[in-house]
Amino acid sequence: MKRQGNDSVVSSNDLLQESNNQAIATDASIDTELSFHPTWEVPTEQMYVYRFLNNDLAPLKPNQISLSGIELRQEGESLVVVAFVRNSLDKGIKFNDVQLLLMDAEKKPIARHTFDMSVLGEIPGRSSRPWMFTFPAASVMQKEFSSKDWTLAFELKQKHRLDLHESWEEQLSSEDKEKLNKLVDSLEAPKEGEVNFMGVQAKLSDNGDLHATILIRNGSTKNIQLQQVPLKVIDATDEVVAQGGFQLELEVKANTSKPWTFIFPSSMITATPDLSKWKVVPIQN
Repeated sequence: MKRQGNDSVVSSNDLLQESNNQAIATDASIDTELSFHPTWEVPTEQMYVYRFLNNDLAPLKPNQISLSGIELRQEGESLVVVAFVRNSLDKGIKFNDVQLLLMDAEKKPIARHTFDMSVLGEIPGRSSRPWMFTFPAASVMQKEFSSKDWTLAFELKQKHRLDLHESWEEQLSSEDKEKLNKLVDSLEAPKEGEVNFMGVQAKLSDNGDLHATILIRNGSTKNIQLQQVPLKVIDATDEVVAQGGFQLELEVKANTSKPWTFIFPSSMITATPDLSKWKVVPIQN
């Protein structure tokens, strides 16, 4: 009787905006008692196993929620993970939709999926509830991995942030970096999985080229690689005034916005642009 997985811990305030009202020493150790969902019918032998494994768990600190891996198995193309969901608060907690990440021993993603965790019901204070999570085939990113030393973790939504290419990091002044940071912070983050382009600055050079600085905004949980980017610029008259394809090797990290300047040579400009208002959009094949 030994758990196959590791433990992961998050702050209850970060995950659920919940915490104990009373002051508790931050170095306090909190043991969690085994708690079964009211609808679970657990055979006596299995109950003994869960109790044994739960008693072997390390204590939590105040205001923590933990996932402790028990078992990982494959069922068809899906993955089934059994884990303890642990609550160190003095009061019960409830979940809604939560994104979970399954990682291998090297912390590389095996699967990622959003679960409706309201079905767990209320997890009492200072308790540990075993639960089964099924990652569907579409959520599995690795086909081969060890069934030992894996980790199931809550994937907290990180704040959408600015990501500068090395060349921009070196060339931009602190003032310009601060302006870009404020711009990204002021914008509503892209929807999950969405990638879009937002115009920042456009101007015509002395030789007639159009320099368009845009934010490439990645709302997905994965880094994206851009190699071929066909773009068109639409000006204040709602007309396409420039268009062309760009070859580049550019990575935009997950949940970040990366500024980049695209230069449309005068040969790509189809009309004199009115840049009092403009936007850039990808050309759909």
